[in-house]
Amino acid sequence: MGVLMSKKQQVEKVQKCNAVVNAFQAGIRERPAPAREGEEGDGPAESSATPDEKKAEEAEKEETDNNAGPSTSARDECKVNQESWSRLRDGKGVEPEDLDKSHQLTPPAFVRPKREADDDQPVEVELKKKEQPPNDEMCDVCEVWTADDLYPCRICTRMFHDGCLRELGYLRAEALQEMRDTAHTVTGWSCYYCDNLNLLLTEEEMYSLMETFKQCKIIPESCLVSDELLQYRHHASKQLFDKDLTDEQEEEVLAQFAALDPEKKGHVEWFDFLYFESLAVLRKFRSENSMVRLLTAKERNNARSVFLGLDLDEDGVITRAECRQAQQSWFHKLNKDSQSCNVSISHVGPMCESSPASSGSERSKTDDSRPVTWADFLKESAVYLLAARPNSSAMHIRVPL
Repeated sequence: MGVLMSKKQQVEKVQKCNAVVNAFQAGIRERPAPAREGEEGDGPAESSATPDEKKAEEAEKEETDNNAGPSTSARDECKVNQESWSRLRDGKGVEPEDLDKSHQLTPPAFVRPKREADDDQPVEVELKKKEQPPNDEMCDVCEVWTADDLYPCRICTRMFHDGCLRELGYLRAEALQEMRDTAHTVTGWSCYYCDNLNLLLTEEEMYSLMETFKQCKIIPESCLVSDELLQYRHHASKQLFDKDLTDEQEEEVLAQFAALDPEKKGHVEWFDFLYFESLAVLRKFRSENSMVRLLTAKERNNARSVFLGLDLDEDGVITRAECRQAQQSWFHKLNKDSQSCNVSISHVGPMCESSPASSGSERSKTDDSRPVTWADFLKESAVYLLAARPNSSAMHIRVPL
């Protein structure tokens, strides 16, 4: 099948070519004319340097040589650390080292969001009005349409070619295969924008997170074992609240470690740790209304479908127990062992007794029967919808017991 391009794309490509040619011609015109021997004129050619200019050049060269002293290895190590922090600040996390980057496309420039003046104001999302935004027609990377060869994101409206993502260098071979297997299913696949929860943080929030990492001696792009996570939590509690963790809080940290390590590797991957901490920053600095504004139209529509599936009497109210049950359902997409977990998100069936959301023997029945409206349901569920974005099998936030 041939590749079809719109007239707008053809015009844009011609404009880009013209811009490159004009820039090249401008550079030629600005280049100083070379000196010619035997040329008639008033003296030496304009390109010859004066003695003062030569001295300045020699001094600059000498300073450069001095900077390239014997501490090359220390500077290289410092450069590597700076690059790691830079990638963290840009929300890219770890850069795959095993990829062949000889023919990669230029990665996109991530722009962090900014808080608006009305960010904490209530958001009115109608229950009866469904949102079904159409996916983009062209690949977000190459801006070319090739029909069935495009893979959609389940969170936003972007579409991608698998070849473009491979050349871009953001997805490893196993991640590309997972995208091919799940993008066109009910389970769905999150693109590299939506998969990275760290990109939801503003510059100020990211600075706060990086400072906490530095104070707690967390090395970017490194995995953490349970003792390191526990030590980090103790240090963070000292820094933020000037007190140690209680025994119950330590148990909660270890329980969260198990949720972040579902494959029982004995350590938490850097991506999962970064995303969990990013969600913790959002819960600390953002209101529920602010997090609702972070949801995409597809996420709001999924939440709407779940609520309507639970509101059987159509009175616009469900119970607190049903609300927790719905929140747990957003993490079912990650269970690859059971095909029953790939059903539509609007069909939330009864949960097994061993499920974290169903073990409510210590909760009062009064709380379970507490009524929850659609507006309250969306506000309380926003952080769980965001936590379910990553393609990772880790549970980045646990539903409260």
